[in-house]
Amino acid sequence: MKLLSNFVKSIAALFVFVGAATSAANADTSTSLVGVQGYDLVSYQSGKPVRGAGTNTVEVDGVVYQFATKENLKKFKANPAKYLPAYGGYCAFGVSKGKKFIGDPNVWKVVDGTLYLNLNKDVQRIWEEDVPGNITEANGQWKSIANVPAADL
Repeated sequence: MKLLSNFVKSIAALFVFVGAATSAANADTSTSLVGVQGYDLVSYQSGKPVRGAGTNTVEVDGVVYQFATKENLKKFKANPAKYLPAYGGYCAFGVSKGKKFIGDPNVWKVVDGTLYLNLNKDVQRIWEEDVPGNITEANGQWKSIANVPAADL
């Protein structure tokens, strides 16, 4: 009788394991891409960028953006285009040269209300030598590279 009881428990445990494995196989395995390394996009407009919080988030085109406050999240939702970084957050100078390098959220400048990131401070110094010209060049380049993977450029 004890042997039968252990056998039944083993079969029951097997069904539980198979059920859990099936659930795990059907689980959402998509990845979360956090934009601007978690910095609050609205805070850049005040001149003092701060990190966002995982409790104040919104997803735009598969990218999750975090905000430091519910108020900033609300502002963003009201007008995302006002706050989204130029060129998807890629380095503005790199884009002007037809390349995509991840922009550093601590190396930035707001120009005419648009947030521009750069790769690092050295690159930003070069970009700042001709901001209007580099923006014009980047806008033209972006049209042809926006949908090209960075590794293919």
